Amino acid sequence: MAISTKVTFQHRIEDFGFAAYMRHFGRMPLDRASAAGADWLVRLGPLSTAHRTALRNLRLAFPNETEAWRAEVAKAMWAGIGRTVAEMPHLPQINAYREGSRITVENAERLDAIRESGKGAVFISGHFANWELMPIAIAQRPVPCQMTYRPANNPLIDDRIMEIRRSYGAKLQSAKGVEGGVGLIRALKKGWSVALMNDQKYNEGIRAPFFGYDCMTADGPTRLARRFAVPLQPMSVKRTGARFHAVVHEPLPVDADQPDEIALPASIARINAFMEARIREAPEQWFWVHNRWPKEAWVQAGVM
Repeated sequence: MAISTKVTFQHRIEDFGFAAYMRHFGRMPLDRASAAGADWLVRLGPLSTAHRTALRNLRLAFPNETEAWRAEVAKAMWAGIGRTVAEMPHLPQINAYREGSRITVENAERLDAIRESGKGAVFISGHFANWELMPIAIAQRPVPCQMTYRPANNPLIDDRIMEIRRSYGAKLQSAKGVEGGVGLIRALKKGWSVALMNDQKYNEGIRAPFFGYDCMTADGPTRLARRFAVPLQPMSVKRTGARFHAVVHEPLPVDADQPDEIALPASIARINAFMEARIREAPEQWFWVHNRWPKEAWVQAGVM
């Protein structure tokens, strides 16, 4: 993206700091950088207001656990986010399918089937472990895929992040505005796949239970899968240190023979159940600082 008049002095200062960070962690071996990032954010994260959000969400989702357990999960979450941030400069050197890779991909044959079908799929996932590893697994198979992302507020930093993502083969589409949706439709029309995160609050979506409390969830991925008669394909990833295991799960039903008013709520409920199951497997590896639930759910749960 060319520098425009929208780039401010503050943007340039932030970009200077981000570039310095990238150089700092990029000079380290990956394992050392990952560990250093964990140590850095596990100290800083609990000082933020986001930490209070994480603890409230954990109280809502795991009411029968102790405060000490929830504090440890939140601490481990910050360590994981720190690892993810520090691993970013090393992403261009990761090859998911090279022998001895840091990523293992379970059920990769499902990616092959999607590529060979010529019809594409709608990939969905959540903010698990280092969520950048799932696009790598898709792009390097290779599956032609348009991947959505939320642009960084700073356009200069956004350019740097996009350059990293393109280096490992990602084809990118901003999720913002009408053009974001149009880009996904264009991709599916030409037989490509699309990939979206489906674990965040989306106020224009559909209400469905998540850890026992209703919250708004995007229905766009299901609508796209139904419209183009392609699989709704969930993926997840877990980390062990700076090594990762990605899973290409069974596609989720979209009830193609049912009308929207029946099929969409059922599909959204299945998506939330999928996300919840993955989170329960490794709660410390999810991004608990989302405002995922509405305030009334916090009130109902007694965690305000």
